[in-house]
Amino acid sequence: MSRQDLPHTFKLMTVWLLVGLVIFLGFKAWEREREASRFQLAGQTIVLTRGADGHFHWPGRVGDIEVDFLVDTGATSTALPQALAERAGLTPLGTVRTQTAGGTANGFAARADITLDGGVRADRLMVAVLPNLGAPLLGMDVLGRLHFSQKPGELRIEAKE
Repeated sequence: MSRQDLPHTFKLMTVWLLVGLVIFLGFKAWEREREASRFQLAGQTIVLTRGADGHFHWPGRVGDIEVDFLVDTGATSTALPQALAERAGLTPLGTVRTQTAGGTANGFAARADITLDGGVRADRLMVAVLPNLGAPLLGMDVLGRLHFSQKPGELRIEAKE
């Protein structure tokens, strides 16, 4: 390789690195836009669009921690992963044993302040905290306070009057 080849090779590598960076940043922007479009507020109606995983997700917070709740109309109560509960500073109030899709799970009960995008709140909600839960589940203890209807790929939610 001569001295003249090095600048040409360096230029080609730089161009390919820049192309790769542009593709990566474009993908990340597309991904962020797709996630943001799953939640919309249309007046007083919250519209959730089914995610790529086939589930509805509702962004919100447990205390000050941002989370993406999985809407679970088959769950009686809201459940949180133990790692999230610890980050949010939740205090165990006693043990719980619950039935999940994966079988029986042991954990603890705690009270949590839940805030969902669109203005829905559940203060001091009793939640189940489970060590092996993959994602926070929003159960009927919160959803039952709301009126919701489903169309293919869309869940519309309104406060009950």
